[in-house]
Amino acid sequence: MNNLSLIRGIHATLGRLAPYTVARRMRRQFMTPRNLPPREWELPLLASAERITLRFGLSALRWGSGPTVLLMHGWEGRPTQFAHLIESLVKAGYGVVALEGPAHGRSPGHEASVVLFARALLEAAGELPPLEAVIGHSMGGASALLASQMGLRARALVSISAPSRILGPLRSFARFMGLPPKAQAHFVRLVEQHAGIPAAHLDVKRYQLDMPGLVVHAVDDPVVPPDEARVIHEAWFDSQLLCLDRGGHQRLLADPGLIGAVLELLSQVGEPRTAMATVAR
Repeated sequence: MNNLSLIRGIHATLGRLAPYTVARRMRRQFMTPRNLPPREWELPLLASAERITLRFGLSALRWGSGPTVLLMHGWEGRPTQFAHLIESLVKAGYGVVALEGPAHGRSPGHEASVVLFARALLEAAGELPPLEAVIGHSMGGASALLASQMGLRARALVSISAPSRILGPLRSFARFMGLPPKAQAHFVRLVEQHAGIPAAHLDVKRYQLDMPGLVVHAVDDPVVPPDEARVIHEAWFDSQLLCLDRGGHQRLLADPGLIGAVLELLSQVGEPRTAMATVAR
């Protein structure tokens, strides 16, 4: 028996005997990210960044100058995972600000959620010039969609590899960890209590999405089912859908098709840009 099978077996047994206790422990685990170090290919862009601290302590990295594009990474992610996109945006004349989400990088906090990420986007937008675009990957994409319902404004919004609703990932995590039904129900309620919003409300089918947008997903994504992209696209009347043949959950961030589609969307919603800046060295 491998370690995961053993852990799932323990959760199944304890979940029947003490469902609330197991659910409480799983809730903490679910909302506590690991801070993973950058990959070697991310280091040059990291070295060229200007680190800034926003009013409420949020940490962010900034490159270039020009109309501002705000980026939000996913769960246990990093700003520099957008390296290829950032370089292309800067070369096209945009200023890029990439947040380190709550409890990630140097930003404060020990726990994170899609709601906290959305609030971080709102806080950042309040301190930055009017946003040309907001781009989010995975949970960052879900948080950008949620933030648009909380008052976030930009010329355009881009969702990459994002789930269409949060209840699905919550249930998938609970099942993956081996929680029996009663413990699963406790787990979902505890996450909802800490997030402050019912999970059923975190669903794009309930949103009013009125910004031009782009929805991107790879068909071989092993983390978020690619059908989620079509659900988001169908709920978002002014969106374009880009399905990539490959790219998994993260590799697609460097895909030339994605980068070209983002730049094309920005050219459609804003003034034509010329190359005004290069990545600082």
